[in-house]
Amino acid sequence: MSELFGTTHTRSKIQRTKIETQAVHAGRRIDPATGALTPPIHLSSTFERGSDGEYPRGFSYAREGNPTRQSLEECLAVLEGGKEALAFSSGMAVATALLQGLEPGDHIIAPEDVYFGLRQMIGTVFAKWPLETTYVDMTDLGALRAAVRPATRLVLIETPSNPMMKIANLAAISRIAREANAISVCDGTFTTPVLQRPLDLGVDMVWHSTTKYIGGHSDMVGGALITRYDNYLFERARKSLMFGGMSPSAFDCWLALRGASTLPWRMRAHSTNALAVAEFLQRHPAVERVWYPGLPEHPGHETAREQMSGWGGMLSFQVHGDREIAMAVSGRVRLFTRATSLGGPHSLIEHRASIEGRDTKTPQNLLRASIGLENSDDLIADLEQAIQPLV
Repeated sequence: MSELFGTTHTRSKIQRTKIETQAVHAGRRIDPATGALTPPIHLSSTFERGSDGEYPRGFSYAREGNPTRQSLEECLAVLEGGKEALAFSSGMAVATALLQGLEPGDHIIAPEDVYFGLRQMIGTVFAKWPLETTYVDMTDLGALRAAVRPATRLVLIETPSNPMMKIANLAAISRIAREANAISVCDGTFTTPVLQRPLDLGVDMVWHSTTKYIGGHSDMVGGALITRYDNYLFERARKSLMFGGMSPSAFDCWLALRGASTLPWRMRAHSTNALAVAEFLQRHPAVERVWYPGLPEHPGHETAREQMSGWGGMLSFQVHGDREIAMAVSGRVRLFTRATSLGGPHSLIEHRASIEGRDTKTPQNLLRASIGLENSDDLIADLEQAIQPLV
Protein backbone atom coordinates (compact mmCIF):
# COMPACT_ATOMS: atom_id res chain seq x y z
CA MET A 1 0.00 0.00 0.00
CA SER A 2 2.93 2.36 0.59
CA GLU A 3 3.72 2.15 -3.12
CA LEU A 4 0.10 2.41 -4.18
CA PHE A 5 -0.75 5.54 -2.19
CA GLY A 6 2.62 7.25 -1.81
CA THR A 7 3.12 9.24 -5.02
CA THR A 8 1.59 12.10 -6.96
CA HIS A 9 0.72 9.65 -9.70
CA THR A 10 -1.28 7.49 -7.34
CA ARG A 11 -3.09 10.45 -5.73
CA SER A 12 -5.05 10.64 -8.98
CA LYS A 13 -6.02 7.00 -8.45
CA ILE A 14 -7.35 7.81 -4.99
CA GLN A 15 -9.31 10.75 -6.38
CA ARG A 16 -11.13 8.36 -8.69
CA THR A 17 -12.28 6.18 -5.79
CA LYS A 18 -15.39 6.73 -3.68
CA ILE A 19 -15.26 9.08 -0.71
CA GLU A 20 -15.35 6.23 1.84
CA THR A 21 -12.12 4.87 0.34
CA GLN A 22 -10.58 8.32 0.10
CA ALA A 23 -11.34 8.99 3.78
CA VAL A 24 -9.43 5.87 4.82
CA HIS A 25 -6.46 6.02 2.42
CA ALA A 26 -5.78 9.61 1.30
CA GLY A 27 -2.67 11.06 2.94
CA ARG A 28 -1.72 7.78 4.62
CA ARG A 29 1.22 5.50 3.94
CA ILE A 30 2.48 2.38 5.63
CA ASP A 31 5.26 3.48 7.98
CA PRO A 32 8.46 2.27 6.23
CA ALA A 33 10.36 1.88 9.52
CA THR A 34 7.86 -0.32 11.36
CA GLY A 35 5.11 -1.35 8.93
CA ALA A 36 2.58 0.43 11.15
CA LEU A 37 -0.81 0.86 9.50
CA THR A 38 -1.73 3.93 11.57
CA PRO A 39 0.41 6.98 10.70
CA PRO A 40 2.84 7.97 13.45
CA ILE A 41 2.66 11.33 15.20
CA HIS A 42 5.73 13.40 14.34
CA LEU A 43 6.27 15.64 17.36
CA SER A 44 9.67 17.04 16.39
CA SER A 45 9.88 20.83 16.28
CA THR A 46 12.92 20.86 14.00
CA PHE A 47 14.42 18.70 11.25
CA GLU A 48 17.94 17.81 10.10
CA ARG A 49 19.64 19.80 7.37
CA GLY A 50 21.89 18.20 4.81
CA SER A 51 25.60 18.98 4.51
CA ASP A 52 24.74 21.34 1.64
CA GLY A 53 22.41 23.34 3.91
CA GLU A 54 19.26 22.06 2.24
CA TYR A 55 16.43 20.00 3.74
CA PRO A 56 16.42 16.76 1.72
CA ARG A 57 13.27 15.38 3.40
CA GLY A 58 11.25 18.54 2.77
CA PHE A 59 10.86 19.71 6.39
CA SER A 60 12.81 22.37 8.27
CA TYR A 61 10.77 23.68 11.23
CA ALA A 62 7.40 22.54 12.54
CA ARG A 63 5.76 25.95 12.20
CA GLU A 64 6.40 25.76 8.46
CA GLY A 65 5.57 22.10 7.95
CA ASN A 66 5.27 18.75 9.67
CA PRO A 67 4.81 15.22 8.25
CA THR A 68 1.62 14.62 10.27
CA ARG A 69 0.17 17.95 9.16
CA GLN A 70 1.09 17.18 5.57
CA SER A 71 -0.81 13.88 5.75
CA LEU A 72 -3.93 15.68 6.99
CA GLU A 73 -3.64 18.34 4.29
CA GLU A 74 -3.30 15.70 1.56
CA CYS A 75 -6.37 13.88 2.89
CA LEU A 76 -8.54 17.00 3.05
CA ALA A 77 -7.52 18.15 -0.43
CA VAL A 78 -8.61 14.80 -1.85
CA LEU A 79 -11.89 14.72 0.09
CA GLU A 80 -12.87 18.20 -1.13
CA GLY A 81 -11.62 17.63 -4.67
CA GLY A 82 -9.23 20.55 -4.30
CA LYS A 83 -5.73 21.27 -5.56
CA GLU A 84 -4.21 21.87 -2.13
CA ALA A 85 -5.13 22.23 1.55
CA LEU A 86 -3.65 24.07 4.51
CA ALA A 87 -4.24 22.94 8.10
CA PHE A 88 -4.58 25.63 10.78
CA SER A 89 -4.79 25.75 14.56
CA SER A 90 -8.53 26.58 14.47
CA GLY A 91 -11.34 27.52 12.14
CA MET A 92 -11.03 31.14 13.27
CA ALA A 93 -7.33 31.05 12.43
CA VAL A 94 -8.38 30.31 8.84
CA ALA A 95 -10.69 33.32 8.86
CA THR A 96 -7.91 35.48 10.32
CA ALA A 97 -5.51 34.42 7.57
CA LEU A 98 -8.08 35.17 4.86
CA LEU A 99 -8.74 38.65 6.24
CA GLN A 100 -5.03 39.34 6.65
CA GLY A 101 -4.63 38.59 2.97
CA LEU A 102 -6.89 41.47 2.00
CA GLU A 103 -5.67 45.00 1.32
CA PRO A 104 -6.86 48.00 3.37
CA GLY A 105 -10.02 49.31 1.75
CA ASP A 106 -11.00 45.97 0.23
CA HIS A 107 -14.69 45.10 0.40
CA ILE A 108 -16.15 41.87 1.82
CA ILE A 109 -19.65 40.51 1.29
CA ALA A 110 -20.80 38.21 4.10
CA PRO A 111 -24.10 36.59 5.12
CA GLU A 112 -26.30 38.69 7.38
CA ASP A 113 -26.53 35.75 9.79
CA VAL A 114 -22.86 34.80 9.53
CA TYR A 115 -21.26 33.04 12.51
CA PHE A 116 -21.16 35.69 15.22
CA GLY A 117 -17.48 35.12 15.97
CA LEU A 118 -16.56 36.07 12.42
CA ARG A 119 -18.67 39.22 12.59
CA GLN A 120 -16.89 40.11 15.84
CA MET A 121 -13.49 39.53 14.25
CA ILE A 122 -14.26 41.71 11.24
CA GLY A 123 -15.70 44.48 13.42
CA THR A 124 -13.08 44.50 16.17
CA VAL A 125 -9.80 42.77 15.34
CA PHE A 126 -9.74 44.15 11.80
CA ALA A 127 -11.55 47.42 12.55
CA LYS A 128 -8.40 49.49 11.96
CA TRP A 129 -7.31 47.64 8.83
CA PRO A 130 -9.75 48.96 7.55
CA LEU A 131 -12.00 46.62 5.62
CA GLU A 132 -15.44 47.44 4.28
CA THR A 133 -18.09 44.79 4.88
CA THR A 134 -21.65 44.43 3.62
CA TYR A 135 -23.87 41.84 5.26
CA VAL A 136 -26.62 40.52 2.99
CA ASP A 137 -29.25 37.82 2.85
CA MET A 138 -27.40 35.27 0.72
CA THR A 139 -30.67 33.64 -0.30
CA ASP A 140 -31.53 36.88 -2.15
CA LEU A 141 -29.32 36.90 -5.26
CA GLY A 142 -30.58 40.36 -6.22
CA ALA A 143 -29.41 41.76 -2.89
CA LEU A 144 -26.06 40.05 -3.38
CA ARG A 145 -25.59 41.58 -6.83
CA ALA A 146 -26.57 45.01 -5.48
CA ALA A 147 -23.92 44.70 -2.75
CA VAL A 148 -21.06 44.20 -5.20
CA ARG A 149 -18.62 47.12 -5.48
CA PRO A 150 -15.49 47.71 -7.57
CA ALA A 151 -13.46 46.98 -4.43
CA THR A 152 -15.23 43.68 -3.63
CA ARG A 153 -12.55 41.04 -3.23
CA LEU A 154 -14.05 38.38 -0.95
CA VAL A 155 -17.49 36.78 -0.87
CA LEU A 156 -18.06 34.63 2.22
CA ILE A 157 -20.73 31.93 2.10
CA GLU A 158 -22.23 29.89 4.92
CA THR A 159 -24.75 27.23 3.96
CA PRO A 160 -26.57 25.94 5.91
CA SER A 161 -26.15 29.08 8.00
CA ASN A 162 -25.60 29.12 11.74
CA PRO A 163 -28.04 28.96 13.48
CA MET A 164 -30.94 29.76 11.14
CA MET A 165 -30.05 27.00 8.65
CA LYS A 166 -30.59 29.22 5.60
CA ILE A 167 -29.58 27.64 2.30
CA ALA A 168 -27.56 29.69 -0.18
CA ASN A 169 -27.25 28.74 -3.85
CA LEU A 170 -23.54 27.97 -4.20
CA ALA A 171 -23.38 27.80 -7.98
CA ALA A 172 -25.20 31.11 -8.43
CA ILE A 173 -23.20 32.93 -5.76
CA SER A 174 -19.88 31.69 -7.12
CA ARG A 175 -20.84 33.02 -10.57
CA ILE A 176 -21.65 36.45 -9.14
CA ALA A 177 -18.34 36.51 -7.27
CA ARG A 178 -16.42 35.48 -10.38
CA GLU A 179 -18.08 38.22 -12.45
CA ALA A 180 -17.04 40.71 -9.77
CA ASN A 181 -13.43 39.47 -9.83
CA ALA A 182 -13.84 38.42 -6.20
CA ILE A 183 -12.86 35.16 -4.53
CA SER A 184 -15.67 33.06 -3.06
CA VAL A 185 -15.05 31.06 0.11
CA CYS A 186 -17.61 28.70 1.64
CA ASP A 187 -17.67 27.51 5.23
CA GLY A 188 -18.10 23.76 4.84
CA THR A 189 -18.09 22.90 8.55
CA PHE A 190 -21.76 21.91 8.88
CA THR A 191 -21.85 19.69 5.80
CA THR A 192 -18.28 18.44 5.26
CA PRO A 193 -17.33 17.19 1.78
CA VAL A 194 -19.46 14.12 2.42
CA LEU A 195 -22.72 16.08 2.07
CA GLN A 196 -21.73 19.12 -0.02
CA ARG A 197 -18.95 19.84 -2.50
CA PRO A 198 -18.64 23.62 -2.94
CA LEU A 199 -15.58 23.41 -5.19
CA ASP A 200 -17.51 21.25 -7.65
CA LEU A 201 -20.15 24.00 -7.80
CA GLY A 202 -17.67 26.72 -8.73
CA VAL A 203 -16.69 28.06 -5.30
CA ASP A 204 -13.02 29.03 -5.16
CA MET A 205 -12.12 27.85 -1.66
CA VAL A 206 -13.64 25.99 1.29
CA TRP A 207 -12.77 26.38 4.92
CA HIS A 208 -13.54 24.12 7.86
CA SER A 209 -13.42 24.09 11.58
CA THR A 210 -11.95 20.58 11.73
CA THR A 211 -12.78 20.74 15.44
CA LYS A 212 -16.30 19.71 14.48
CA TYR A 213 -17.31 16.83 12.19
CA ILE A 214 -13.91 16.11 10.65
CA GLY A 215 -12.28 15.59 14.05
CA GLY A 216 -15.58 14.10 15.11
CA HIS A 217 -14.87 13.32 18.76
CA SER A 218 -14.84 16.73 20.53
CA ASP A 219 -11.22 16.22 21.52
CA MET A 220 -9.20 18.53 19.25
CA VAL A 221 -9.22 22.04 17.79
CA GLY A 222 -8.23 22.84 14.24
CA GLY A 223 -9.12 24.41 10.93
CA ALA A 224 -8.42 23.94 7.24
CA LEU A 225 -8.52 25.89 3.98
CA ILE A 226 -8.82 24.03 0.67
CA THR A 227 -8.46 25.71 -2.71
CA ARG A 228 -9.67 24.71 -6.16
CA TYR A 229 -6.78 26.50 -7.90
CA ASP A 230 -3.78 28.73 -7.20
CA ASN A 231 -4.83 32.21 -6.05
CA TYR A 232 -3.29 35.10 -4.16
CA LEU A 233 -5.49 34.80 -1.03
CA PHE A 234 -4.51 31.15 -0.60
CA GLU A 235 -0.83 32.02 -0.93
CA ARG A 236 -1.16 34.87 1.55
CA ALA A 237 -2.97 32.50 3.92
CA ARG A 238 -0.01 30.14 3.59
CA LYS A 239 2.32 32.95 4.70
CA SER A 240 0.09 33.75 7.67
CA LEU A 241 0.15 30.07 8.61
CA MET A 242 3.92 29.79 8.31
CA PHE A 243 4.91 33.03 10.03
CA GLY A 244 1.86 34.14 12.01
CA GLY A 245 1.75 31.41 14.65
CA MET A 246 -1.37 29.71 13.26
CA SER A 247 0.08 26.23 12.77
CA PRO A 248 -1.71 23.29 14.44
CA SER A 249 -0.05 20.79 16.72
CA ALA A 250 0.99 17.45 15.27
CA PHE A 251 -1.27 15.68 17.74
CA ASP A 252 -4.33 17.69 16.71
CA CYS A 253 -3.53 16.93 13.06
CA TRP A 254 -3.28 13.24 13.89
CA LEU A 255 -6.63 13.34 15.70
CA ALA A 256 -8.27 15.10 12.74
CA LEU A 257 -6.80 12.55 10.33
CA ARG A 258 -8.12 9.75 12.53
CA GLY A 259 -11.56 11.36 12.53
CA ALA A 260 -11.56 11.74 8.76
CA SER A 261 -11.33 7.94 8.39
CA THR A 262 -14.89 7.47 9.64
CA LEU A 263 -16.32 10.78 8.42
CA PRO A 264 -18.58 9.44 5.63
CA TRP A 265 -20.26 6.89 7.86
CA ARG A 266 -20.65 9.29 10.78
CA MET A 267 -22.20 11.99 8.61
CA ARG A 268 -24.86 9.58 7.40
CA ALA A 269 -25.68 8.59 10.95
CA HIS A 270 -25.83 12.23 12.09
CA SER A 271 -28.12 13.04 9.17
CA THR A 272 -30.45 10.10 9.78
CA ASN A 273 -30.79 10.97 13.45
CA ALA A 274 -31.30 14.67 12.78
CA LEU A 275 -34.08 14.07 10.27
CA ALA A 276 -35.92 11.85 12.76
CA VAL A 277 -35.58 14.50 15.48
CA ALA A 278 -36.65 17.30 13.12
CA GLU A 279 -39.77 15.41 12.06
CA PHE A 280 -40.68 14.82 15.70
CA LEU A 281 -40.20 18.49 16.60
CA GLN A 282 -42.24 19.62 13.61
CA ARG A 283 -45.22 17.59 14.87
CA HIS A 284 -44.98 18.82 18.46
CA PRO A 285 -47.63 21.41 19.43
CA ALA A 286 -45.20 23.31 21.67
CA VAL A 287 -42.77 23.95 18.79
CA GLU A 288 -43.33 27.06 16.71
CA ARG A 289 -40.84 26.38 13.90
CA VAL A 290 -38.14 23.87 12.97
CA TRP A 291 -35.18 24.95 10.86
CA TYR A 292 -33.79 21.90 9.07
CA PRO A 293 -33.17 21.69 5.31
CA GLY A 294 -34.36 18.08 5.15
CA LEU A 295 -37.94 19.14 5.86
CA PRO A 296 -39.95 19.89 2.68
CA GLU A 297 -41.39 22.95 4.42
CA HIS A 298 -37.94 24.53 4.78
CA PRO A 299 -37.70 27.53 2.39
CA GLY A 300 -34.32 26.30 1.09
CA HIS A 301 -35.29 22.64 0.76
CA GLU A 302 -35.20 22.46 -3.04
CA THR A 303 -31.87 24.28 -3.30
CA ALA A 304 -30.46 21.98 -0.63
CA ARG A 305 -31.73 18.96 -2.54
CA GLU A 306 -29.83 20.14 -5.63
CA GLN A 307 -26.48 20.79 -3.94
CA MET A 308 -26.42 18.49 -0.90
CA SER A 309 -26.33 14.70 -0.78
CA GLY A 310 -27.64 14.64 2.80
CA TRP A 311 -29.27 17.03 5.23
CA GLY A 312 -26.67 17.14 8.00
CA GLY A 313 -26.72 16.80 11.76
CA MET A 314 -27.54 20.40 12.73
CA LEU A 315 -30.99 21.84 13.36
CA SER A 316 -32.61 24.71 15.20
CA PHE A 317 -36.12 25.01 16.57
CA GLN A 318 -38.22 27.73 18.13
CA VAL A 319 -40.59 26.96 20.96
CA HIS A 320 -43.80 28.87 21.55
CA GLY A 321 -42.77 31.47 24.09
CA ASP A 322 -39.86 33.68 25.03
CA ARG A 323 -36.26 33.40 26.16
CA GLU A 324 -37.12 32.08 29.60
CA ILE A 325 -39.26 29.29 28.17
CA ALA A 326 -36.56 28.26 25.70
CA MET A 327 -33.96 28.27 28.49
CA ALA A 328 -36.26 26.17 30.64
CA VAL A 329 -36.53 23.56 27.89
CA SER A 330 -32.75 23.35 27.58
CA GLY A 331 -32.53 23.09 31.36
CA ARG A 332 -34.73 19.98 31.44
CA VAL A 333 -32.79 17.80 28.99
CA ARG A 334 -31.14 14.71 30.44
CA LEU A 335 -29.46 13.01 27.49
CA PHE A 336 -28.57 16.11 25.48
CA THR A 337 -25.69 18.13 26.92
CA ARG A 338 -25.97 21.91 27.27
CA ALA A 339 -22.78 22.94 25.49
CA THR A 340 -21.40 24.95 22.60
CA SER A 341 -19.81 23.31 19.55
CA LEU A 342 -21.02 20.48 17.33
CA GLY A 343 -20.02 17.46 15.31
CA GLY A 344 -19.09 15.04 18.09
CA PRO A 345 -20.78 11.79 19.12
CA HIS A 346 -22.72 13.49 21.96
CA SER A 347 -25.89 15.43 21.19
CA LEU A 348 -25.62 19.07 22.28
CA ILE A 349 -28.20 21.82 22.76
CA GLU A 350 -27.82 25.52 23.47
CA HIS A 351 -29.73 28.76 23.65
CA ARG A 352 -27.87 30.45 20.85
CA ALA A 353 -28.94 34.06 21.47
CA SER A 354 -27.45 34.07 24.96
CA ILE A 355 -24.16 32.80 23.52
CA GLU A 356 -24.07 35.54 20.89
CA GLY A 357 -24.81 38.44 23.27
CA ARG A 358 -26.90 41.57 23.07
CA ASP A 359 -26.28 42.24 19.35
CA THR A 360 -27.59 38.82 18.33
CA LYS A 361 -30.00 38.50 15.44
CA THR A 362 -31.06 35.03 16.60
CA PRO A 363 -34.63 34.73 17.95
CA GLN A 364 -34.75 34.51 21.73
CA ASN A 365 -37.01 31.44 21.62
CA LEU A 366 -34.58 29.45 19.44
CA LEU A 367 -32.54 26.44 20.53
CA ARG A 368 -29.77 25.01 18.34
CA ALA A 369 -29.06 21.29 18.47
CA SER A 370 -26.14 19.22 17.26
CA ILE A 371 -27.60 15.76 16.82
CA GLY A 372 -25.09 13.10 17.79
CA LEU A 373 -24.71 9.37 17.34
CA GLU A 374 -27.02 8.13 20.09
CA ASN A 375 -30.17 6.20 19.21
CA SER A 376 -32.68 8.63 17.70
CA ASP A 377 -35.55 7.19 19.78
CA ASP A 378 -33.67 8.05 22.95
CA LEU A 379 -32.98 11.58 21.73
CA ILE A 380 -36.63 12.10 20.84
CA ALA A 381 -37.75 10.80 24.22
CA ASP A 382 -35.42 13.25 25.95
CA LEU A 383 -36.73 16.21 23.97
CA GLU A 384 -40.31 15.04 24.52
CA GLN A 385 -39.97 15.15 28.32
CA ALA A 386 -38.20 18.52 28.13
CA ILE A 387 -40.83 20.15 25.91
CA GLN A 388 -43.99 18.46 27.21
CA PRO A 389 -44.51 20.87 30.18
CA LEU A 390 -45.17 23.61 27.61
CA VAL A 391 -48.28 21.88 26.27
